[in-house]
Amino acid sequence: MNLSLYTTQAFIILDSEGNRVLAKYYNPKGNPQGECKEFQTLKDQKVFEKGLWQKTKKAGGDVILYDGHLAVYKHSLDVILYFIAGPTENELMISLALNSLSDSLTMLLRNSLEKRGILENLDLVLLCLDETIDDGIIVDTDSAAVASRVTRSRADSDIVGLNINEQTLMSAYLTVREKVQQRIGQL
Repeated sequence: MNLSLYTTQAFIILDSEGNRVLAKYYNPKGNPQGECKEFQTLKDQKVFEKGLWQKTKKAGGDVILYDGHLAVYKHSLDVILYFIAGPTENELMISLALNSLSDSLTMLLRNSLEKRGILENLDLVLLCLDETIDDGIIVDTDSAAVASRVTRSRADSDIVGLNINEQTLMSAYLTVREKVQQRIGQL
C-alpha cells in the first residue's frame, strides 16, 4: 500500500501525431520511495512518449498500464492529455485530477482545448498545472477554484478599454499647468 503523497510522475500533452506539446516530469527529492531513475534524459522521455502515444492514439480508453506505469489520459480535439503515475496508484484519484485539470483548461481557454490554444496560452496552462499538481502531489481537484486562481488580472483589461481622446489630453494638460502655476506661486 502506497501512503505517499507523491502520486504523479509526469504530465504530458501530445498532439495528434505524437509530438510533444508540453511535458513536465516530477522527480521529488523527498519521496520516500527514492528518486525515480526513469525519465532522466530527454531521449528516455521521448521514447516513452512515442510508445505511449502508439498505445493511446485511438480514442476509446482512459486508463492503461504502460511500461510499468499507470497512464490516465483524455482525448481533446487535436491533443491528448496524460497523467503518468506509479503502477500502485489509485487510478480514480489520478483520473479525477486529470478531469479537473482538463475542465480548468477548458474554462481558461474558452472551450477550445486544442494545440494552438495551449501554445498561445502556455503561461495559463502551466499555472493551471501548478495549481493542480505541485511536485507530483495532487493539490486541488476543484476545476472552478483552480481556474479562478489562474485567470488574468482585470487590470490588464481595464487599460485596454481606456479611451484616450483630445478632451482627456486637454484636461490632463490643464491640470498639470494649474499645478505648476501653484508651485511657482509658492516660491
